[in-house]
Amino acid sequence: MLRSPVTALRIEHAAEMLKALAHPVRLSIVDLIAHNQACTVSQIQQALGLEQAVVSQQLSILRGKDVLICLRAGKNSVYSMKYPCLSEILETLKACNS
Repeated sequence: MLRSPVTALRIEHAAEMLKALAHPVRLSIVDLIAHNQACTVSQIQQALGLEQAVVSQQLSILRGKDVLICLRAGKNSVYSMKYPCLSEILETLKACNS
């Protein structure tokens, strides 16, 4: 009988992270953060031309699905990739569109 080296729990976690990425705005946010190492809400808002409420809502989803982490720096919340290797998935997706 064949067995998978990955547990069902890890597969479920990976699927949840991929679902979080499966939205154009969230994908754009993650791509921006991946290329800049870390970004504040204002930086994301300015770079993508989105309303602050939209950015905050999408960041909340990405944090909740374990894609991003948030650290406080004074008055600012600074977002970065929880798993930097996710940027490889982004690059693969971009290559598929070439």
